[in-house]
Amino acid sequence: MKSGFNCKWIKNKGEWTVSSTSGLTERMSPPASLHWGTVCLLNWGREGATLRLSQAAVPASDDRFLLQAVENLCSHKVSATLYKQLRQVCEDHVQAQILPFREYPFVAHALDSLVFLKKMDTCWQDHCRQMIMVRGIFLFLDRTYVLQNSLLPSIWDMGLELFRNHIISDKMVQSKTIDGILLLIERERSGEAVDRSLLRSLLGMLSDLQVYKDSFELKFLEETNCLYAAEGQRLMQEREVPEYLNHVSKRLEEEGDRVITYLDHSTQQAARCVLLGLDHLLDENRVPDLTQMYQLFSRVKGGQHALLQHWSEYIKTFGTAIVINPEKDKDMVQDLLEFKDRVDHVVEVCFQRNERFVNLMKESFEAFINRRPNKPAELIAKHVDSKLRAGNKEATDEELERILDKIMILFRFIHGKDVFEAFYKKDLAKRLLVGKSASVDAEKSMLSKLKHECGAAFTSKLEGMFKDMELSKDIMVHFKQHMQNQSAPGPIDLTVNILTMGYWPTYTPVEVHLPPEMVRLQEVFKAFYLGKHSGRKLQWQSTLGHAVLKAEFKEGKKEFQVSLFQTLVLLMFNEGDGFSFEEIKMATGIEDSELRRTLQSLACGKARVLIKSPKGKEVEDGDKFLFNAEFKHKLFRIKINQIQMKETVEEQVSTTERVFQDRQYQIDAAIVRIMKMRKTLGHNLLVSELYNQLKFPVKPGDLKKRIESLIDRDYMERDKDSPNQYHYVA
Repeated sequence: MKSGFNCKWIKNKGEWTVSSTSGLTERMSPPASLHWGTVCLLNWGREGATLRLSQAAVPASDDRFLLQAVENLCSHKVSATLYKQLRQVCEDHVQAQILPFREYPFVAHALDSLVFLKKMDTCWQDHCRQMIMVRGIFLFLDRTYVLQNSLLPSIWDMGLELFRNHIISDKMVQSKTIDGILLLIERERSGEAVDRSLLRSLLGMLSDLQVYKDSFELKFLEETNCLYAAEGQRLMQEREVPEYLNHVSKRLEEEGDRVITYLDHSTQQAARCVLLGLDHLLDENRVPDLTQMYQLFSRVKGGQHALLQHWSEYIKTFGTAIVINPEKDKDMVQDLLEFKDRVDHVVEVCFQRNERFVNLMKESFEAFINRRPNKPAELIAKHVDSKLRAGNKEATDEELERILDKIMILFRFIHGKDVFEAFYKKDLAKRLLVGKSASVDAEKSMLSKLKHECGAAFTSKLEGMFKDMELSKDIMVHFKQHMQNQSAPGPIDLTVNILTMGYWPTYTPVEVHLPPEMVRLQEVFKAFYLGKHSGRKLQWQSTLGHAVLKAEFKEGKKEFQVSLFQTLVLLMFNEGDGFSFEEIKMATGIEDSELRRTLQSLACGKARVLIKSPKGKEVEDGDKFLFNAEFKHKLFRIKINQIQMKETVEEQVSTTERVFQDRQYQIDAAIVRIMKMRKTLGHNLLVSELYNQLKFPVKPGDLKKRIESLIDRDYMERDKDSPNQYHYVA
């Protein structure tokens, strides 16, 4: 059965007819008016849907019949074919438009280029009008079939795509268009009057076709840069500085007006960078241009002052972006070091080591690095730890020394140096006790730098940690001699580090069940030590202990470097081949979460001395563990790393809170010290004295709270007649 639909206008004896091959004919009165435009002839028959566009008379008021024809075709489920044919007809039409542009003789002559640009603008405006008409007729297709198929462009976007692909992307046409636009802009910059509406229309076309940035903006900025660089060089020689600066200001206004009138607004910032350029030059580290800028501004009264202001603002803005964003914490210190190197080079080479620029640079660094309290100090301490820790093979001793010197420069800018000290001490303790320090010389060099920067009081506890380690070595020499004199050597070789509690970070004591041999050795050492140092108290820190454990397997003997907790678990397997999680927990007394991490390291890591049943990465309550008699490893001495929890937010907060608590003690001590010396003092004078004495930033409100606390504890009192006057209470 043949079916079809044909929609076209037919004039027949004074009437207009919409006719279809299905036999339906509808007659109506002639339309009141006609307009010339695109006529859509739609046919559907044996060969499928066909469509043709032509220029002919179209009834202006009766487009509804064409709309109905498109809707009927879509209802007959031929939308895909209709869209395809529509695209093909539009593509043929657009392709035909390019021929006159290719044949047009274009040379770099103002008149020829202007005619070409006007032809291009006319072609673009006609294309837009035609696509609006086509989209109106095929609105039903656009809002049903096309909308439901996300991969298909809308009819309007299809028109833009065809114009872009077949006309503006043609290399010859694009080159003529862009060169013509740039020639018009060049003429306007030279003082000639040009057709700005033409420029606005053509640049709008490039923007709509999404080729503005790649085809025009890059070339425009390049020519702008060349023009003003050459003009700047010439005018610097010809004119006095005030006259030159006035010319620069005028040029800036002109370019700003261009952006508002016909350039895309995205070009504004880029053009300003090309013209003004300090931020741009600093970002790109353009040393010769920065040198020239400094020389220029140095020749005019007040020029250096203006440059100083922009220099300071740039450093603060750039530095704040590094410091303030928590997402960049991982790279913060390295980014700050690189930024500092860059601005140092600019000051050295471009600004001739001008002391004003050097001092302002330091002030700007200090300003932005303290906009985020505490965190930079913490991260700088951790960065030092990463450089001093064993396994850091990035640098030689000389390079490491240079890196530490650069880090110390950042350290100088920090107000909360006590926060740095707290985190540095915590990391130093780990390096010393676990033997992870890369170099004792490097450690002492860093300590010397801190002492030189902050004074002996700042490093006294850190120095005490080193003294403890050295004294512990001497004590162990005497203890081993003592043991040799007492009896034959036992199976366990004990080494003890004696740590002065006031020097080291605070560690929570943990009670575990040690084997009898270890308990006996501890008691022997305790008796030995207290015999030489009566009145002292020893507290064992199990969490800091580690051991070298010897083991025998079918493949031979091995040695394991393990923590004390790992040691306690492994020693259990001398008494049996397998134990449950609960049995191990009961026997060792290790805290639940710590034991799970310990068993993970022994049964789920690279060196699996134990076999976990059932298999899995997590340790559950019902798991059982067997001794792995088949254990193999290419090394004789194997280090089994404890599964460490990453430093939690709570731990960081705890360290910071300890710093704040210590600050309160220091504030209290300073207030009492001042009042004891002055006896009577006004509030403002007391606060002023405190700011001079305290080494960390403190808010007036915090000082007021500490004063109130001391009044409540009867260290001082308010004057009865003058509340802002304080008296020391002996």
